[in-house]
Amino acid sequence: MNLLVVEDDEPLAELFVGIATARGLTAETVPTITTGKARIEAGDVDLLLTDLRLPDGSGVDLVEWTRKADPRIVILAVTAFGSIEVAVRAVRNGAYDFLTKPIEPAVLSVALDRAVEVRRLRGEVEALRGALATETVLAGIIGKSRALADIMSFVRRVADSPATVLVTGPSGCGKEIVARALHEVRRRKDGPFVAVNAAAIPGTLLESELFGFKKGAFTDARQDKKGLFVEAHGGTLFLDEIGDLPLMLQAKILRVLEEREVRPLGATRSVPVDVRIVAATHHDLRKAVKEGSFREDLFYRLAVIEIAIPPLRDRPEDVLPLAEHFLRRAAKRAGLAIQGFSGAASRVLLAHDWPGNVRELENAVERAVALGQGEWISPDDLPPTVQKPGSPDLFASAAERMMTLEQVERAYVKHMLERFGGNKVRAAAALGMNRRTIQRWLGEAEE
Repeated sequence: MNLLVVEDDEPLAELFVGIATARGLTAETVPTITTGKARIEAGDVDLLLTDLRLPDGSGVDLVEWTRKADPRIVILAVTAFGSIEVAVRAVRNGAYDFLTKPIEPAVLSVALDRAVEVRRLRGEVEALRGALATETVLAGIIGKSRALADIMSFVRRVADSPATVLVTGPSGCGKEIVARALHEVRRRKDGPFVAVNAAAIPGTLLESELFGFKKGAFTDARQDKKGLFVEAHGGTLFLDEIGDLPLMLQAKILRVLEEREVRPLGATRSVPVDVRIVAATHHDLRKAVKEGSFREDLFYRLAVIEIAIPPLRDRPEDVLPLAEHFLRRAAKRAGLAIQGFSGAASRVLLAHDWPGNVRELENAVERAVALGQGEWISPDDLPPTVQKPGSPDLFASAAERMMTLEQVERAYVKHMLERFGGNKVRAAAALGMNRRTIQRWLGEAEE
């Protein structure tokens, strides 16, 4: 990656370049805001390290200009000790992090490594946007994991088959999206797609919903009603949560699958139907068959083709593509010009295990769009259940809260103590300080 250093102190600038080169970066230096802007406009700048006091103006202005010129560039601001308020302004105007002079080489090395990772994430987001803009995503299936690629390939292969499909996976993983993809990819796409959740409708009502009824079949049957099987004629009927069907209805659905015709309640004659059945469940139907709560013959009729969707935690490569898709959609609905997720927010998304799967991720992104106040989604915009202790960037958080250096040091010491399970000896060794110093900072009596 390419680093641009904007620093008028030539020896200091050369020191920065030397440290960056040792980290595997290509680095160059310019002395002013004007030359910095010209270099950025020329392209191929990934990282910017700029002093906030420059001969031709404030580095804060360069930070703000750069953020607008190329939001992918990760900006590190350098300020003199005692000018923290200026650094805070820089962070608020688009800097990812700030460093105070004199800068320890090890501190700069860590900051550069983190900036490289953030730039890499922003590059992935940009590539994803390009892919979404130029490539037709398979009927709403979005992601780049191997598991999802296999599912999309399988969907294309079986889309034209009339065989019944059983989609399995945990709640919220996108089973209906796969069902719609099976419908929309090939020849049935011009027919209706009818979905029904078997768990959401009482068994007595579900039967009439599925099969329909004739006028006078029961007290409230004042006119004929088409059932969902008939409504889906020529298309696809998606039976969600099939594992919750009562046994009595299981037998009737089995008959439809075998005979390809339905008999409405109160009718004396059956109606032929041409419908592709896609069923879905989060239950283990094989276990349900053994327990006697699901018919074995129906299971084998449904599972002619079986598609298993892994939980989102098992395909982390899909998290950011999905999040970006949900962000674009939510921002468009809200009429907001949101650029994307900050590097820190992306790390939070990747660190979460998503027990609620894709549905939880979608809700989290919609909340972030509603609460976000800038062009980039920050960790604080995400739900508390998604955030993890310490996941927001320590320095950005410190800048937002106007913490003093002593407060930042104490916060970092406490973080290291938590990491080592309260072991002061190990924490002190990692921090390069004396155990007694930690005790004094914590207000504890020395042992």
